[in-house]
Amino acid sequence: MPRRRTSRRLAADAGLLVVAAAFALPLAWVILSSLDPRADLRVKAPDGLTLDNFDTVLTPEITLTPLLNSLILCGGGTLLTVACSALAAYPLSRFRSRLNRPFLLTILFATSLPITAIMVPVYALFVRVNLIDTMQGTIFFFAASQLPFAIWLMKNFMDGVPKDLEEAAWTDGASSFQSLIRIVLPLMGPGVAVVTVFSFVMMWGNFFVPFMLLLTPDQMPASVSINEFFGNRGMVAYGQLAAFSVIYSTPVILLYVLVARRLGGGFALGGAVKG
Repeated sequence: MPRRRTSRRLAADAGLLVVAAAFALPLAWVILSSLDPRADLRVKAPDGLTLDNFDTVLTPEITLTPLLNSLILCGGGTLLTVACSALAAYPLSRFRSRLNRPFLLTILFATSLPITAIMVPVYALFVRVNLIDTMQGTIFFFAASQLPFAIWLMKNFMDGVPKDLEEAAWTDGASSFQSLIRIVLPLMGPGVAVVTVFSFVMMWGNFFVPFMLLLTPDQMPASVSINEFFGNRGMVAYGQLAAFSVIYSTPVILLYVLVARRLGGGFALGGAVKG
């Protein structure tokens, strides 16, 4: 029995190492190739360290303007998603109705719809309402596409906040909106952080939506402009592509670092409810 357990543990550890390598090798290639003057598809030590790849891509046309567009699109979409999901999750969490479950199942079904299946009617709708090739139109669609799952996440976290705290605030004359803003949302900080990070990351890496809804090159985000590194006849500037990928990943990493404490801190109930 001890030998079987040991062999199973070794097999499990080997499997985990293989999975870890599958994730680590692409990251290693990106970091090493960004510093390699003669980068290719191989994961290898750089042929001399250089920052020329970063100097080449750090221009307004290649990196700075697309990154600014990405921050505007994803930041605006994330703020709109968090605000709308909180307002939608509050009545679903606090008030009982026969329509709660059908509504939740409906929005759950909406999360399973492939984005490519709805882009044609969305494109036609945006043309009719003059939202095509506009930043605000893309922000609205980003928020709408992430809202169903964000409502599910927000409601589950909101269910963990005791309703007794709100009832005490209602006794003191607070409205439901005031209790949501001043009591519920501050106590469910980890939930808001999870929804924020999830929504931002999903929007940040989205290529298809801005590619379809934005037509002006100056409005394209970085997720679309990265396609410029793939040239004709299979020619790819691997070093510049890797350098751009490192810069492109930085905002997501910074966002996670900023909210890491909230993600691991748990609910800040702090003994407010005594049984």
